[in-house]
Amino acid sequence: MKKVLILAYDFPPYVSVGGLRPYSWYKYLNEFGVYPIVVTRQWNNEFNNHLDYIAPGDSTESIIETTAYGTIVKAPYTPNFANKLMLKYGNSKYALLRKCISAYFELAQFLYLTGPKAPLYFAAERYLKNNQVDVIIATGDPFILFNYAAKLSKKFNIPWIADYRDPWSQNLHIQQNYILKKWFSFFEKKTIRSASLITTVSDFLEAKISELIENKKFLILPNGYDPEAFENIELINQQSDSFNIAFVGSIYNWHPVKSFLSVISLFIKNNTGSSIKVNFYGINNMTELNEMIAIHFNDLSNHITFHPKTENKLLIQKLAKDNILLLFNNYSLSGTKIYDYIRLKRAILFCYANDEEAKKLKKIYFRISELKKTNDHLQEDIINETNSGYVIQDSKHLLSTLDHLHKEHSKTGLIQCNTINTEQYSRKHQVKQLAKLIHEFSLQKK
Repeated sequence: MKKVLILAYDFPPYVSVGGLRPYSWYKYLNEFGVYPIVVTRQWNNEFNNHLDYIAPGDSTESIIETTAYGTIVKAPYTPNFANKLMLKYGNSKYALLRKCISAYFELAQFLYLTGPKAPLYFAAERYLKNNQVDVIIATGDPFILFNYAAKLSKKFNIPWIADYRDPWSQNLHIQQNYILKKWFSFFEKKTIRSASLITTVSDFLEAKISELIENKKFLILPNGYDPEAFENIELINQQSDSFNIAFVGSIYNWHPVKSFLSVISLFIKNNTGSSIKVNFYGINNMTELNEMIAIHFNDLSNHITFHPKTENKLLIQKLAKDNILLLFNNYSLSGTKIYDYIRLKRAILFCYANDEEAKKLKKIYFRISELKKTNDHLQEDIINETNSGYVIQDSKHLLSTLDHLHKEHSKTGLIQCNTINTEQYSRKHQVKQLAKLIHEFSLQKK
């Protein structure tokens, strides 16, 4: 049986979209003849919010756990001084000092093994001294893991694969800062030079990475849904006593959330006594959204509920009770939530395909340069291919669609959805492709 060592910072029990990809590798690779060893950090989810990312681990030593799926090596985690200040005093105090300390470690970690993430390298190094593996995979971000994989590859003569979930030096935040752009593009080129292969989630990311990294082989491994999380999901009924719309995850500046809320507000005015509810699950900007609602949409206060981050399987069970799933346009990026949405077989509201206000937001905030040879309507294509929802053109179309769906819900107690062709988007299907690569792809020893 082949063995693969996986460097993955985000990993359950930490609640993170980024952790779902390596978790699927860990859970399913063994079924295809590959034994996974995951090196991650210790997570304890003490706060159930953003502070979990910087909270200390349970032990100063690595914790090794072996299960039916594989092995997990949990490296110790000690917050740096900036994070200790955050944990003790909150976000309002010592902001400048914390920013300076964090910036130091973010840059210095590429020069020498320092910072709170370095224990992952040392834990992997200790494991490799006593155990043989066939390949190393590092999934980013954080992209310092690519640096660790390159070092381990050189030291132990093991080929490594760079898995990009997102851009590295081509990230918008980095591109806006000349020094950061130069710094990280230098280390990205230097680090990826030794990788035997690059895997990523879409043709768009392959095209973007290829602008910087030339002459590398790529394999597209799209994200997807975890089939195990959907076991018995068909037994959960939709809400019949209220008309529920759900949204999961991050809201970005180019998302027309204000337009959406204005339509909901208008819908309520037109349908006095409506039982419509909007559920936001684990969003990234609850404070800002609450302020927007208080200032502009006070009439919505009794119709909107915010839910904390939740482990994926439990989240799926909650979403199954909702009637409609809201999805904002990410253009050339498919995101990850769409795959859970289509497997839930709850009607998707895609906002928007051709709305003037949304176009203005895109022009201002969506600064990811779209390439002519890549698809800038990935989500629309998936929805149409799977017959999983409604591609909403603009705010007027949204209002009329809500009227139609509300009448259906009032009459039948649910919203009908006839989704098809979901199997190809299973994460297990993607893991099968990865296992095939590990078995068949001739990785060159250095």
